[in-house]
This record gives sequence, C-alpha cells and structure tokens, in this order.
Amino acid sequence: MTRGSQRERDRERAAARAGGKGKNADDGLTPEQRRERDGKALQEKAAKKAAQAAAASSGGGAGGKGTAKK
Repeated sequence: MTRGSQRERDRERAAARAGGKGKNADDGLTPEQRRERDGKALQEKAAKKAAQAAAASSGGGAGGKGTAKK
C-alpha cells in the first residue's frame, strides 16, 4: 500500500479546512503600500470604536452603561 495518495489527500483536506485563512503574501503590494493600507484600516477601526463609545456614553437610555457587547 503506497502512502503517496494518502498524503496528498491529507494535504487537500488540510487546505480545505484552512479555507481562505492565513496571510496572502502575494497581494502585489510593496511593504510600504501594505503599511499604509494597514495603518488606514487601523485608524478607521479606532475612529469607529471611539464613535461607538461616544454614542454609548451620551445615549443614556435605560441604564445603558456597560451593556454594550464587544
């Protein structure tokens, strides 16, 4: 019994389980472009989080303090 086909099948199953996860190093960007893109995404995320925090603190409502899920 040869193990070659079993190994190949296992590799295929592992790749299917991983799906689209993991880093895609071949995205066509230079390291500088990647830093800019990632920095912009982090700034947008921080701004969104700050806006949600401001809305939660000024929203008042029915004792809304501490009820927001993260």
